[in-house]
Amino acid sequence: MFDPKKFTTPTVKPLPVVLLLDVSGSMSGAKIENLNKAVEDMLDTFAQEEKMETEIIFSVITFGSQVELHVPYTKASQVQWQNLQADGMTPMGTALKMAKVMIEDKETTPSRAYRPTIVLVSDGQPNDSWEKPLEDFIAEGRSSKCDRMAMAIGRDADETVLKRFIEGTPHDLFYAENAGQLHEFFQKVTMSTLVRTRSKNPNEVPNPSDIKLDGGSVKSNTTGSAAGSSDEESYW
Repeated sequence: MFDPKKFTTPTVKPLPVVLLLDVSGSMSGAKIENLNKAVEDMLDTFAQEEKMETEIIFSVITFGSQVELHVPYTKASQVQWQNLQADGMTPMGTALKMAKVMIEDKETTPSRAYRPTIVLVSDGQPNDSWEKPLEDFIAEGRSSKCDRMAMAIGRDADETVLKRFIEGTPHDLFYAENAGQLHEFFQKVTMSTLVRTRSKNPNEVPNPSDIKLDGGSVKSNTTGSAAGSSDEESYW
């Protein structure tokens, strides 16, 4: 006889997307306005994509006058976006430490989640100790297995730090000198994420050349079998 108590529905596997956003004083004006708009557009697209097999969980860490968890992990459709304000210096190292703690904590980022996408955006140079936090993030533990993307806004951005952040990934450092380029970068992040949600294996990162920004459609050559869902399995 069928026993409903023994029947459990499959648990949706989340795909985490974490933005590390520079909100220092130099981001004031058009930069922060365009950044807010680009994030809102990303959230709108993610919310429309939500489906049973995979859900996108979204988080934002900001670094400026202080380092804050601006948005804890939340389903994209449930995020109530609060516009970012620009002020202070560029404590990127502290932001990387916070992000690493979040990724390493299996209660916060469960092992059954798909490989997170981490996006670093900055228009300046870190003013705190960043070398060890960056090295720890990209070389050790679960954070080292994340997909990492980065964007330099303007000519004062520290390319050395941002390029180091994306070492070992298929991505190039993206440069934004104007609002259009900033929005294009966030569209690329969005489309890369959607390619993964529609793939047989969302842990596999698509080649950047497979991402097409043609009116929202995406192309992917990603193939393979989906990963298991046990909380005890190895991370990605």
